[in-house]
Amino acid sequence: MTMTRRPTPLPRLARALCALPPSCGPVRLVAVDGHAGSGKSTFASRLADALGGAPVLRLDDIASHEALFDWTDRLREQVIAPLSRGETAHYEAYDWHARRFGPASRPLPPAPVVLVEGVGAGRRVLRPRLARLLWMELPCAESWARGRHRDGPEQRDFWDGWEDAERRHFAEDPSRPYAELLVRQLPQGYEVLTGPAGTAADAKIVTQSEGPSAAR
Repeated sequence: MTMTRRPTPLPRLARALCALPPSCGPVRLVAVDGHAGSGKSTFASRLADALGGAPVLRLDDIASHEALFDWTDRLREQVIAPLSRGETAHYEAYDWHARRFGPASRPLPPAPVVLVEGVGAGRRVLRPRLARLLWMELPCAESWARGRHRDGPEQRDFWDGWEDAERRHFAEDPSRPYAELLVRQLPQGYEVLTGPAGTAADAKIVTQSEGPSAAR
């Protein structure tokens, strides 16, 4: 018998994240990681809405053509350090068309929950600062095909280089084995499952029932 998958109500997930202990000063830093094209940005935006407008740091703003994955120091200095002190972070966002950072800096306030979305958000050096690591559960081949379709043929050369770089990154520093929660996109909504590093508390998040009005 085929079981029908039901979406996990994002407001329930949001409440569970808010109930976690702070992980970076007063902030609960929650990472949304996964392969490029797996739907991280859309999911993070919807989760941020369920959190009442939580700030979202997109790692596309921290990375660059010259440093697809070598951005840890920038993230720690411009974002992690001030948030850990309870201060508003300010970072220069990368313009992928102009191929430069800035010129203006963007604020990132020390909200109760701050989402960090992007490939490598769950990397080794950041995990001690994370309250939870969420992984978008979509195979790399399918994710990359979606990304290529989204960006069009003019980005083909970039994607050829990106795929090799992403393979190397996750071979050296995998995120999925350390994810407490896995997120699968459904035709409507998302299914949230206990991840490889999940606890009994995480299992409760994905199994607790709510009325249909809470689903979104």
